[in-house]
Amino acid sequence: MGNPSLHSIHVHPLKAARGFAPDEAAVEPWGLAGDRRWVLVDDSGKVITQRPHPRMALAAAGLLPGGGLLLSAPGRDPLTVRAPEPTGTTTVEIWRDKVEGVPADGAAHAWFSDSLGIPVRLVHLDDPATRRPIDPEYARPGETVSFADGYPLLLTTLASLDALNALVAGGDHPEEGPLPMSRFRPNVVVDGTEAWAEDGWRRVEIGEVSFRVATMCGRCVVTTTDQDTAERGREPLRTLARHRRFGDKLVFGQNLVPESGGTVRIGDSVRVVE
Repeated sequence: MGNPSLHSIHVHPLKAARGFAPDEAAVEPWGLAGDRRWVLVDDSGKVITQRPHPRMALAAAGLLPGGGLLLSAPGRDPLTVRAPEPTGTTTVEIWRDKVEGVPADGAAHAWFSDSLGIPVRLVHLDDPATRRPIDPEYARPGETVSFADGYPLLLTTLASLDALNALVAGGDHPEEGPLPMSRFRPNVVVDGTEAWAEDGWRRVEIGEVSFRVATMCGRCVVTTTDQDTAERGREPLRTLARHRRFGDKLVFGQNLVPESGGTVRIGDSVRVVE
């Protein structure tokens, strides 16, 4: 294999919606700048994701200066949403955490409620430095995360995707492959490694930024959702269950915590420190 390098960068401003792939991104303590700083919630404040609402995959969120969003979806007029002033917060229930965020204006709530056919509200994480600690089992004191599932960044590798697709091709539902990397919604994708090499990484440097590998990423039903059509299949969970089960997790990718700031850029060298 060649020298590992950063193949692509992915930022998802709104959790569960389509994001964008910049050539570079600033790394903040809680994740890539602008990544998963917005979330949809239902009437009870629980987070809305693709798990029960696969049509979330069809909505796209671009990032605007100041942290706002440019929203688009099939059959909908685009909507610009400015980051709200932190004049009052609402409680977001995201998995086992309760996090304070600032609601957007009513037009944003209505736009998404009409798109999904259920009443929802759009909420912004105004202060990621203090609102949501990382799971203390895998974190150091003071480390925080955005509205991502649990960790600041997700790393995947092209070699592991190729290996997984080879397994899918030899499985019960080869017609569902090959799967694109978008199914796994990573932040950074690395080229030039052996398949599954990332399982053994504990600390990596991407360009000028160092990261700690916190834990393997357990996968859910979102990976079976075609990110272009919102249709669901059986893969890759069936194949992961046969070949990539670690304890109670079906694993693809590694969760990272930044240990320094800086900017990552496509083509940056990726060095395994330990």
